[in-house]
Amino acid sequence: MIKRILQHFAARVLTAGLSFVVVWLTARYLGATGRGQVSLFFTDMSGLVLLAGLVGGSSLIYLVPRRNAWHLLLPAYGWAVVVSVLGATAVGLLRPAGLVYTLHLGGVTLVQVLLSINLFLLLGRQRERTYNVLMTAQAALLAGALALAFGPGQWLSITAYYYANYVAYGLPWLISTGLLLRLPDAWDRRRPRRRAAARELARHSRGAHLSNLLTFANYRFGYYAVAYLADARSLGILSVGVALAEAIWLIPRSTALIHYVALVNAADKRGQTYAALRGSRLTLLATAAAVLVLAAVPAAWLAAVFGAEFGAAHAVILALAPGILINGAGMQASTYFSGMARYGVNNRAALLGLFVAVPTSLVLVPRLGMVGAALGMSASYAASATYLLWQYQRAIHADWRDLVPGWADVRGLLRRGSRTEALEADQSESLPARP
Repeated sequence: MIKRILQHFAARVLTAGLSFVVVWLTARYLGATGRGQVSLFFTDMSGLVLLAGLVGGSSLIYLVPRRNAWHLLLPAYGWAVVVSVLGATAVGLLRPAGLVYTLHLGGVTLVQVLLSINLFLLLGRQRERTYNVLMTAQAALLAGALALAFGPGQWLSITAYYYANYVAYGLPWLISTGLLLRLPDAWDRRRPRRRAAARELARHSRGAHLSNLLTFANYRFGYYAVAYLADARSLGILSVGVALAEAIWLIPRSTALIHYVALVNAADKRGQTYAALRGSRLTLLATAAAVLVLAAVPAAWLAAVFGAEFGAAHAVILALAPGILINGAGMQASTYFSGMARYGVNNRAALLGLFVAVPTSLVLVPRLGMVGAALGMSASYAASATYLLWQYQRAIHADWRDLVPGWADVRGLLRRGSRTEALEADQSESLPARP
């Protein structure tokens, strides 16, 4: 388990590094206003991707171990097309975004959703290495395409970002489709079975994905508040601070995803849950260390890396830090309830966070701008995570000390490091001297 978590974490670290390159490229070459435009497009796209998950999404991981993959893929693909077309049209009608924006929003959303469906099916069949490779390839393609467009191509426009996304999601989708064709699942022509699989997928996805939609609203309501109550420049600076802070979540998300896959495939759910507790505590410890390191980064460094306008992102990071930490713990609890198909708990937690996010953002953004939005996000994270941890502690009948890291975990981690160093030293002494 620890080895699988470390492998997945390594892939997430590489992916996060490449995502950081994308943030840097768009901030450095397009400025705060251009970065704000990119952030708004990405936020709209993320919302449509979540709507597409109402028939599909992470529920595919839960269902594909016990269902024919092709019976799940077809309804998921069909719903992806519907959401991409109608969702992009709705955004174009609700906001004066323009025809070009609307067309690219629908196109990029569709290719991203099709890739995510394929990857979830492969991950549900425990093709974790394939999942990691393709996710990393997608991030590398996006960063590489933008670097070529902004650098040698001198294409300093958000349009370059649109086309880079087609390349980044389209090529991995083609590769993942070829890998799905290699699965042993045979196409079943019996319509009742296909319909039963589609109904089951829709039922699980609605319950599981409602919390995702609510969580998205918690995470990104502040973006829309800044876009409408402030300006695109402030949104661009806010998005850089949020991207840096939320990059820390790759630590708890890596652990949570591996625990989720293990839980849905485990015969002994309770035993698997208790086996994962130590890993969750160490994850929270690593998250806390990462938050402290990021908070200590001076504003001058941010300005030097991203541009003079982005030194103000330091205040955003400080406002987000408490919420980032506690939400890292909440992700472990949320994974448990998803794996046990108890989606109602996650839904209530996300709804609680939304009830906190909306009023705090509307009150604070006009007064504090982007920092007010960050404070609203942090308060929302804290409210949701506190409720999740309380329900998690009750559900598994664990003591709070089982959930929160202590000195015993620190000492165990240090002892593990000491043993690793000693083993490496012994191995190096046993090797013959090089000429």
